[in-house]
Amino acid sequence: MSRIKTINNAKKVVSTEKKAISDLEKRFSEKEFSKNFFEAVELIYKCKGKVIVTGIGKSGIIAQKIVATFNSTGTQSIYLHSGDSIHGDLGVVRKEDVAVIISKSGDTEEIKQLIPNLKIMKIRVIAIVGDIKSDLAGLSDIVLDASVKEEACPHNLAPTSSTTAAVVLGDALAISLLQKRDFTSDNFAFLHPGGNLGKRLLLKVGDIMSKNENVPVVKNSDSLKEVIYMISSKRLGCTCVTDKNKIAGIITDGDIRRLLEKNIDSLNRIKAKDIMNSNPKIISRDMLALSALELMEKNKITQLIVGDKYKKPLGIIHMHRLLEEGL
Repeated sequence: MSRIKTINNAKKVVSTEKKAISDLEKRFSEKEFSKNFFEAVELIYKCKGKVIVTGIGKSGIIAQKIVATFNSTGTQSIYLHSGDSIHGDLGVVRKEDVAVIISKSGDTEEIKQLIPNLKIMKIRVIAIVGDIKSDLAGLSDIVLDASVKEEACPHNLAPTSSTTAAVVLGDALAISLLQKRDFTSDNFAFLHPGGNLGKRLLLKVGDIMSKNENVPVVKNSDSLKEVIYMISSKRLGCTCVTDKNKIAGIITDGDIRRLLEKNIDSLNRIKAKDIMNSNPKIISRDMLALSALELMEKNKITQLIVGDKYKKPLGIIHMHRLLEEGL
């Protein structure tokens, strides 16, 4: 197969699935569908237990994805394999729960056997189904039409457009619930402590700043020699300057270079206060590390002094440290 034909085939897949999503979007303007969707959100929102999401085959994989999205956005949820449910796993279900069943046909044997058991337990059922005339649709309390006109598969067999429609509906439920709960970025961060996402949302300046004996500090009356020694020994490219133990300024490598260019003949008389930037950017140890990085980028600097409310120096945060953390 030629490169052009391969690319054209791929574009047709994207176009077909895009059409399926477009058709799904239009359903939200239909009275029956929008009513059902709203009722589904309300049912899950008021649920005192957990959301049981189930499916078989490809729909089961979509169910697992929806469970992951629900849990990460504040809706407690578990995945139940439709086949295993009728062989003991139904024990995980409680009467306070709500079930979301995903199926393209709505007529698979496993689901037909599962629903009567859910009904006995008085579990309310939401169906995300590709055939609104199926057994699943008829037995469910709320039906969300996830039908598609055609699969992206050239034989109209492999679940492609239908699974896309189902996962989009699952995302729509999850985000609608997130907004209804006023689920904040802080809530999101708490549930995502690992990886770069967790770092961007949770990592504080105080967690990674240089502190204690590693903080370069000189008095404003210290000599240039003492300033250079401090910058060199702490290896952060700068030193904090204090006056009566309070932050008075900052001196960087660049300040030293510019000084040497202009005052090579009178270095012995120069004090820290003569060199320092007396308006340094001072941040709190509780500031998000990501915000510190953004402040550095905005001001085109590579170090920030971390101080307390009394302007006493607590640490130094360097851009290199932030980049090491993957921010």
